[in-house]
Amino acid sequence: MGKKIRVLVAKPGLDGHDRGAKIVAAAFRDAGMEVIYTGLHQTSEQIVAAAIQEDVDILGISILSGAHMTIFPRIIKLLKENGAEDIIVSGGGIIPPEDIIELEKLGVQKLFGPGTSTVEIIKWMKQVVSHKS
Repeated sequence: MGKKIRVLVAKPGLDGHDRGAKIVAAAFRDAGMEVIYTGLHQTSEQIVAAAIQEDVDILGISILSGAHMTIFPRIIKLLKENGAEDIIVSGGGIIPPEDIIELEKLGVQKLFGPGTSTVEIIKWMKQVVSHKS
């Protein structure tokens, strides 16, 4: 069966809308993944520290606040500074297509928009983690 995928789901900053993050986290758990949910109002530093401490394969950032062009680059930078650039960074939320292109250039592996099915996200996660091994 192999090692379970470990994923950390995080809600950075002042964004207080976590229903989607909780739904996605539950779907990941139902798919057999080990899920760590950090809760609301986390700093980039707290998120990266938790991802490293929990030895996750994937870090999923849920962001609806519009601060994606600040938060994602900060998380990528902190992961590199801490020698944890092997953690796959992905996320979801309301992110304009032109920002998605820029964030992917910076190292975010995949961003999912509103309405993406959890089946599609899980399929991608399984695929990307199997290629990482």
